[in-house]
Amino acid sequence: MEIAGLEIDLVRQRMRSLRLTVYAGGRIRVAVPLHTPAAAIEAFVQARRSWIVQHQQRFAARQPAAPAPRYETGETVPFLGQPYTLAVHPAARPWVELRPDTQQLWLYAPANSTAAQREAVLTAWYRQQLKQRLPELLAKWEPVVGRSAAAWGIKQMRTRWGTCNIGAARIWLNLELIKRPLPCLEYVLVHELTHLHERLHNARFWGLMDEFMPDWRLHREELKRVLLAPTATPDAD
Repeated sequence: MEIAGLEIDLVRQRMRSLRLTVYAGGRIRVAVPLHTPAAAIEAFVQARRSWIVQHQQRFAARQPAAPAPRYETGETVPFLGQPYTLAVHPAARPWVELRPDTQQLWLYAPANSTAAQREAVLTAWYRQQLKQRLPELLAKWEPVVGRSAAAWGIKQMRTRWGTCNIGAARIWLNLELIKRPLPCLEYVLVHELTHLHERLHNARFWGLMDEFMPDWRLHREELKRVLLAPTATPDAD
């Protein structure tokens, strides 16, 4: 439907507040509580019209997605914000070896392995690397934020860098963060921990972020340049 001169996908569902999402490609989705009046929805969209247009223009300016990797020797793969040249070696036991001195990442896999199998080997290594780093990062940032996660997990997410289940004090981090610079990973971690103070992305939330991590905007902008998926929204939740 058209609202405030914009084509909007309107979704009514059981929720407490209105939510706006702009997807890559320019699609706009507005989710609202079941009985929200049409006038309130139009006012909500109109008040954010310039923000919507700005994000549509940003998505339109992005470069087309790169071809799907084959995980073959010579390709470039990222790790903690640095590019590494992939070197694939035949081996009966799949494993990965990082060689910072030559800026290479050696991937061992059976000689007849497929691209999907080599990707699975690298993905398992990425997960292990992120899992190893999180306890130390939590020990660093939980005292700063003044809240602790009761549990945490890692998963591949197509639309978010991180999420927080406030009731369970459980945070989830996107596996893709291991490819980004370490400060970006720390930003998302602090972001999710801050939700244990404040559920909403309101003035109080961003004020707390300023207190805990004054340069958080730099790291968020870095992540905004990354397109997670064709329908991704470039932020933590």
